Amino acid sequence: ITYARKVVEVEINSATDNPLVFPETGECLSGGNFHGQPIALAMDTLGVALAIVGNISERRIFRLLDEKLNNGLPPFLIPPQAKRGLNSGLMTAQYTAAALASENKVLAHPACADSIPTSANFEDFVSMGTTSAQKAMQILENTEYIIAIELLCAAQAIDIRGPEKLGRGTRKAYRKIREVVPPLKEDRPLNPDIEKLKALVEGGLILKSLAEH
Repeated sequence: ITYARKVVEVEINSATDNPLVFPETGECLSGGNFHGQPIALAMDTLGVALAIVGNISERRIFRLLDEKLNNGLPPFLIPPQAKRGLNSGLMTAQYTAAALASENKVLAHPACADSIPTSANFEDFVSMGTTSAQKAMQILENTEYIIAIELLCAAQAIDIRGPEKLGRGTRKAYRKIREVVPPLKEDRPLNPDIEKLKALVEGGLILKSLAEH
């Protein structure tokens, strides 16, 4: 992410015209500054990194919901007071996370590895940088949704197990989640909860809450 930021900052502060015209000196220089390969590489790299973040998050979600892996929590984090068989807990939320993580893996294929000639072959090799950036934006949004689902599952696990032993930072994050999403007591549509938590992730509000005294 740091690499991508540095590349973008250099490019947005650079002149990319071809040719470059300097009225003060009368110079006119032709070159390849228009070629968007640096941005394309940065955006493809960013997309791969974000896809990995989303994949790791989805794996944590999976462990939280699998009763064979979650150290004594109920399957799919179904609330203890809810009837199993009539309630599926957060099972379908993991479906969504798995689907988004899988979509990210496809989108993470580098667009800059491809090219196609344009302009009667005057531009015989193009960077595909726009496609790289569009893919990175989609991967980012998908990953924000995955992390939102992880927050939903983690808070539910805390409610079931009890928040007594939470660390200071974890407690702040838990409280921020519960400010916008109530505990799951029985099955309900989850998309409003996920959208609210996605807004927390997108706005960096969880991290900001950790910095508060």
